[in-house]
Amino acid sequence: MSNITVCARFRPSNSKEKQNSNDSVCIRCIDAENFIFKDEKDEEFVFSFDRVFYEKSEQADVYEFLALPIVRDAVNAINGTIITYGQTGAGKTYSMEGPGIHECDEQKKGLLPRVVEGIFYSLNPSDEDLKYSIKLSMVEIYMEKVRDLFDLSKENIQIKESKSRGIILPGVTEITVLDPAEALQSLSRGIANRAVGETQMNVASSRSHCIYIFTIQQEFYRDKRIRSGKLILVDLAGSEKVEKTGAEGRVLEEAKTINKSLSALGNVINSLTCGLQAKASHIPYRDSKLTRILQDALGGNARTALLCCCSPSAFNASESLSTLRFGARAKHIKASPRVNCSEEKCDIGSAATSPPGDDESGARILNKLRERLNVEDVKLLEELFIQEGILFDPSLVEEELEIEDLTLQTISSLQEAVEKLLSTVDELKKENSILRTIVDASTKSLFFKEAESSSIFQNAISGILTFFFHRSGHFSSP
Repeated sequence: MSNITVCARFRPSNSKEKQNSNDSVCIRCIDAENFIFKDEKDEEFVFSFDRVFYEKSEQADVYEFLALPIVRDAVNAINGTIITYGQTGAGKTYSMEGPGIHECDEQKKGLLPRVVEGIFYSLNPSDEDLKYSIKLSMVEIYMEKVRDLFDLSKENIQIKESKSRGIILPGVTEITVLDPAEALQSLSRGIANRAVGETQMNVASSRSHCIYIFTIQQEFYRDKRIRSGKLILVDLAGSEKVEKTGAEGRVLEEAKTINKSLSALGNVINSLTCGLQAKASHIPYRDSKLTRILQDALGGNARTALLCCCSPSAFNASESLSTLRFGARAKHIKASPRVNCSEEKCDIGSAATSPPGDDESGARILNKLRERLNVEDVKLLEELFIQEGILFDPSLVEEELEIEDLTLQTISSLQEAVEKLLSTVDELKKENSILRTIVDASTKSLFFKEAESSSIFQNAISGILTFFFHRSGHFSSP
């Protein structure tokens, strides 16, 4: 298990902030991981994150530290999620997209176009043994409904959970993309369908949570192995204070829904980090569509990175402090990422050499090891299993029983059997003791009866002999 990666990013102050706060800032840099924050009452707090990106930070720096490791993991079949969080107008969408998906210089490109390039760059199309596909989906959560941004007729997509694939969106449009240009073109079309609106804090404020989903599947012909990694990027709508945004009417209703879902996200993080064991406490993933979709990213099968976007201005100190505290709590979430790999059945000749039951036991062993070992160790074990002819059935992943549940049931059954055995042994010991007592008593009784019978017999014989001897005159009276 590992903690999620949490970074803070401070954008430059804008003209309105400079006008309202006389250009005063609320942060003081210590180093690349620590800084001092001063709130509205001039109280100081020290925050520590995996990395702090200050006003002059470059888009490339954010990508290389925060996103690139997760992109590489996704190509290696480990799910990953990258989330931008913060107050409205704090720089979330700029960090995610840059000034725009297209027509943007290299320096200003955001996480999204860099991730697209990183995925294609990390794959090896020249490998003749490998066939890969990249599928792209794009949805937004608007007014607590999941809408397909590639097909606006799908405006209320349901959220389901699969044993093998985790959280899924059945029926969502999936576009197969063949190169970065095609992927960016599709993303641009989806972004144009996203709900935005003007507020006093932001000319084009996001009115929805936007979710980009990349599914990377690789099929290896030689050993019939399929690996699949899912990479999700989440550009959250910003938290809002009505007195600052001036929201009213429809925009106000949107703000209420946004704040409610962000509050649900905070509740989930509090539940995950409150010190209680996850199995012993309720995690309210189902309280909102956002937390339900992010269930795997929050303490599940995914490697997660969170970018907390903040204003450095004293004018927004309270909102920035709230964002930083959110990130500080999220830093303690434990994730359980594992390699998503399935092995298809080989041809009939190969399958015949595999002992019955090896496919099931092998799959369970690998799944359990994936939870505890690093990627390279699991890869080595997979190769060894394949060399030894241990084959796997992908359908086994859909079994109703989880591996952990099966293990617990097996242990429970063994304990039950042992207890019954011990009980039987105790009963046998008691019966044995009783039998010994009976046998001993019987032996003693028989011994005395034999002795007594022997004495009577001897006396009788003696009397008979005396009688006959007297009658024959051989003996005289004493």
